[in-house]
Amino acid sequence: MRSKINTLPAGTGSRTALKQTACLVVLVLSLFPRLGFSFQDESLLSKAGINLIPYPQEVALNGDNFVFKGNITIIVDEDASEPDRFAAAHLTENLLEDFDVKANTAESPSGLSIRLTRKGAGTHVPAQGYRLVASGRAITIEAQDEPGLFYGVQTLLQLVQKRTGSPPYVQGIEITDWPDIPSRAVHYDTKHHQDTREYVEKFIRDMAMYKINMLVWEWEDKFAYPSHPDVGAPGAFTMEEMQEFTRYAKKYHIQLVPLVQGLGHVSFILKWPQYAHLREIPASNWEFCPLLDRSYELLFDLWEDAIEATPGSEFIHIGSDETYELGLCPRCAPKAEEIGNSGLYHLFVGRSASHLQDLGRKVMVWESPMGWEKGRSPAKKGIVPHKGIVLTESYSYPDPGFGLVKQSQEMGYPVYAYDPNPGIEHLFLPYEFRLRDGEKTMGSLQDSYEFLTEAANAHVFDGMINTSWDDAGLHNQVWMLSFVTSAEYSWSGMNPGLQEFKKKFFANYYGPAVRDMEELFLLLNEGSYYYMSTFERNVWHHGVIGKTHLPDLPRGDALEYDPYWNVEYAEMVEKSEEMIKKMDRAIAICQANMNPENKNVYDMEVFLSIASLIKHTGQTYLDLSALESAITAAHRQRFLDYEETFAHLEKAEAIVAQQLDRREQVFNDLVATWEKVRLPKGMSTENKEFFHRQDRARHFANRKADMSYLIYDEELLDLQGYLEKLREYMDDFKKTFLTGIMNDE
Repeated sequence: MRSKINTLPAGTGSRTALKQTACLVVLVLSLFPRLGFSFQDESLLSKAGINLIPYPQEVALNGDNFVFKGNITIIVDEDASEPDRFAAAHLTENLLEDFDVKANTAESPSGLSIRLTRKGAGTHVPAQGYRLVASGRAITIEAQDEPGLFYGVQTLLQLVQKRTGSPPYVQGIEITDWPDIPSRAVHYDTKHHQDTREYVEKFIRDMAMYKINMLVWEWEDKFAYPSHPDVGAPGAFTMEEMQEFTRYAKKYHIQLVPLVQGLGHVSFILKWPQYAHLREIPASNWEFCPLLDRSYELLFDLWEDAIEATPGSEFIHIGSDETYELGLCPRCAPKAEEIGNSGLYHLFVGRSASHLQDLGRKVMVWESPMGWEKGRSPAKKGIVPHKGIVLTESYSYPDPGFGLVKQSQEMGYPVYAYDPNPGIEHLFLPYEFRLRDGEKTMGSLQDSYEFLTEAANAHVFDGMINTSWDDAGLHNQVWMLSFVTSAEYSWSGMNPGLQEFKKKFFANYYGPAVRDMEELFLLLNEGSYYYMSTFERNVWHHGVIGKTHLPDLPRGDALEYDPYWNVEYAEMVEKSEEMIKKMDRAIAICQANMNPENKNVYDMEVFLSIASLIKHTGQTYLDLSALESAITAAHRQRFLDYEETFAHLEKAEAIVAQQLDRREQVFNDLVATWEKVRLPKGMSTENKEFFHRQDRARHFANRKADMSYLIYDEELLDLQGYLEKLREYMDDFKKTFLTGIMNDE
């Protein structure tokens, strides 16, 4: 674990010198995890019980507390801009909603005051930075620009502390703060779901609270493209709605960047028969042919729609990654031989970027620093990327000091630090650990922490992007810890340590009253891998479909069957028994944290639905074990007692029927919970039918048009068909062996 450096009080020396010294210490200490050292000391704010995210660059605790009592005046500059006045209004609104503190905005103080200004000494802080001073009678936030003043307000709102029976307060404090990485982006992937307007707006506010300033929104078919209405899914956001989202985000100093996939990842377009002629190969709807003019004509239409939908945004992202079929069509094969697959890729990117740059947008692509030379298929004949494109992907930075990043920048390509994608695990993310070949390895939080602290302290990158690939169809709230981790360490790579951050996150995001959240996340991490291992769910993405077998049905007059199930699946039954206990604990934690003090209680509902589905999966294995045991007991009674035999068959019937009822209840509860904030997956309307086609990426969430992708493997068992056949056998048995007995009685 990296060292946690408690910064010195502001004013004890040059901020630049302080930062350089701290960076040198962190650089040296960054080797310690490999040597087995760890640091358990808490940061200054943590010791004071302040759960501020992200941690500020310079902080000192001194002076009297500012107590919210009496008249509170929020003072703004006489000539304050509209964004600065919005910051003041935002502060007023949140003080009232979160702390029941009434404050009035004015241009001169009356009683206790909070001053928001861009004219004080603190205006010399770097861009997006601010200086905040809280004392007994006043709080002052100074900044040189509008984002800085807004971020000072976000910090202040997190500094307010409650205490039972007394007014809320802010400890006496001095903060000077600014970001290490100027652009801090969250990738919002909605390819397999569509959230409601209310959810999107809350998501924007939540990200702004943690000083995220860019939302790269991967729409796919969740935007109703006016130029090609067939591409947008039923219920997709309209042009007007997207423009309103863009303006809404801008008020919170977040730039909404549309991501409309280009070369690859385009099954949402090429699944349609009318566009099939644009495919690289006929059998795959995944990829455009980059040598067809009509490919560009269609994409330019969609991208121009996206630009119109995001007025004032600086960037557009054209994706274009995972080009599996690139260079395979008769037109592209000779060109790929001439200039390489990477050359063909950049031929597409160059033509696309030139058009979009002419329209006033900077163009982002999924490309790694110097990837066109260092990748698996380097470009030939001196092909280099189009000037000015922004590189936003790299799964590794193998060279010390980010040399390839610097080289790319020197050639004219801005580079965003690519926070390692947590994974495509089902239901939940591998925050605490990953399973690789049955062995536990480092979890995604440690990955992000180690990379981002190094990246932020290197001061090399133009931006940071956290990705949230929706391949497995996770609920977006499951990603919040990942998003906030990136917000923390891209703003400041100095503090805190990872363990302290986790504790701080749970207290900050949910409230100090929540309990056992770290345990809950670990349990769901474990439950995710268990769920993936059941019914062979994990093999779907890798191209092989399997299913757990059912116990043998009885057959013939002698009630014959093959007693293999409890032998074959003994290990799975044991794992299921253990997992049920763990999910019972997870469910108990969720229920205990469903209280008014929880600021994001909806998350508990989502986590509860996940734990319940995992528990149901475990119970299904126990059901199948009990099912075979009931059939075994019936077999053993066959030549001893007809009625006992039939009673065991009835028990088998009840086991299956109860399992099917439970599945329906658990699944319906999950869908109802998730659809509180999203449209039904695969929804059709009166005016448009949802058109579903699978693609070669075999995304877990794309197996079915609706939410049943979560229980599809279980449906493949065909327990309903098993129940019907069992009942047919029972009817025959009853007619053959029990009718006479019942008549005698």
